[in-house]
Amino acid sequence: MSIPWPMVGAVALPLASGSLSGYLVREGTRHWYESLKKPDWKPPKIAFSIVWPALYSGMGYASYLVWKEGGGFHGAAQLPLAAYGTQLALNVAWSPIFFGKKSIKGGLITIGLLDAAVVATTYMFYQVTPTAAYIMLPYLAWLVYATALNHRVWRDNPRPSITEVKGQ
Repeated sequence: MSIPWPMVGAVALPLASGSLSGYLVREGTRHWYESLKKPDWKPPKIAFSIVWPALYSGMGYASYLVWKEGGGFHGAAQLPLAAYGTQLALNVAWSPIFFGKKSIKGGLITIGLLDAAVVATTYMFYQVTPTAAYIMLPYLAWLVYATALNHRVWRDNPRPSITEVKGQ
C-alpha cells in the first residue's frame, strides 16, 4: 500500500500552521488572558486542544478533495484553493493578533474576515465537490462560536482611554 502523500500534506499543512501559531504566542499571554472577563459559556481550556486539531484535519482533508477532484492547482480547484489559503492565513494570524499583540479588537476584525473567507471557501469547495463543503461545516460552526466569544470578550473588556492611561 502506498502512502497518499498529497493527502498527508494537505492535512499536515493546517495542523502545522495552527500548532506553530499557537506555540509562538503561548508563553507570556496566559496571565493576560486569564485576567480578562469572559462569559460563562466559554469552552473549557481542554476543548481547544481537542477541537482545533480535529477541525484542522477536516479542513486539510477537504482541501485535498478539492485538489484531487478539481484538477490540482491548475484546474477548477485553483480559485477555491486560493480562497482556502487566504482563510488559512487569516486563521494563523488570529492568535498573534489577539494574544501576541493583546489586541481583542484586532482579533475581532481578523476573525470577522476569517468568517467571510471560510464562507467563500466553503461555497467554492461545494462547486468542486460537495463533500468537501460538508466537511468544512463544523469548522464554520466553531468559528461562529469563536467569533461570538471574541466579540463578548471585546465588549466586556474595554481598553482604557488615553486620558485614563496618562492619569495613572
